[in-house]
Parts: sequence; C-alpha cells; structure tokens
Amino acid sequence: MENSLPLIPAKRYFTIGEVADLCGVKPHVLRYWEQEFTQLRPMKRRGNRRYYQHHEVLMVRRIRELLYDQGFTISGARNKMLEMGHGARDHSAGAAEESTLSGLDVLELDGVDFASLSQPAVPRMVFDTDSSASQLWHVRQELCEIRALLD
Repeated sequence: MENSLPLIPAKRYFTIGEVADLCGVKPHVLRYWEQEFTQLRPMKRRGNRRYYQHHEVLMVRRIRELLYDQGFTISGARNKMLEMGHGARDHSAGAAEESTLSGLDVLELDGVDFASLSQPAVPRMVFDTDSSASQLWHVRQELCEIRALLD
C-alpha cells in the first residue's frame, strides 16, 4: 500500500496536515500515535503546532504499514518498532542522557533540549539533517567549558 502514497517532498519540516496527506491517515490519528509511540515526537512551536521532520514522516509511514497493512496491534507495532531499532527518541534532536551539569538553566532552541544532552562527552545523537542543531550544541559546549574555567 505504501506504493500508492505520494513522494515525500524535500522539505525540512512538515505540518500535521501535510504528514496526514503524505501518510494516508487523519491528523487525529497522528496525535494518538504520538501518545502510543514514544519515539514519534514532532517539534512543537507556537500554539502547540506540530512540525515533523523527514525521518518522522518515514516513521509514521512505517507505523501505518505495521498497523494497516501487516495487521499488527498498537502494542505489537510498538514492540516491532523497538525491535527494528527505533527506540524511544533515538532519532529526535533531544535524544541523549540527562545533563550532569547542575544549576544550569535549560536552554531550548528550535526544539532541541540542550539540558538533555550528555556532558561533557560527545552526545549519542544523529545530526545528519540538522546542522544548525549541531552548531548550537557545539556553541553550548564551548560556553560550558568557559563557565567551568571561570568557576
């Protein structure tokens, strides 16, 4: 059934309506799946508007395939996604360990929660499609090092 779905345009962010059209599901279904599949976490901006990235659109298509085409239950699809290596938040910008810095304010820009990044080790994150998040993370690292020198 995935063959009948439209091609995903080369865009950075997609609205919930666009994802619904691209994946052949209704927006309320996407919101429900966000509750059931913890790895599906679109960015939320002003007014709680959701913005999905390309990898999340692919994930929605995979969930749809498991549920609609292969007949999995929600629980079975969740387990299958975990088996396939789509662990909770593996591909989202905020995936990493808790920050070990104490007393540092949470800094969140463009949906990247920098407080959740591991410190001072290199984070276990993939920034292939989001170079601005990578740059922001490196700037934060430098600021943390300067702060440590001043303390």
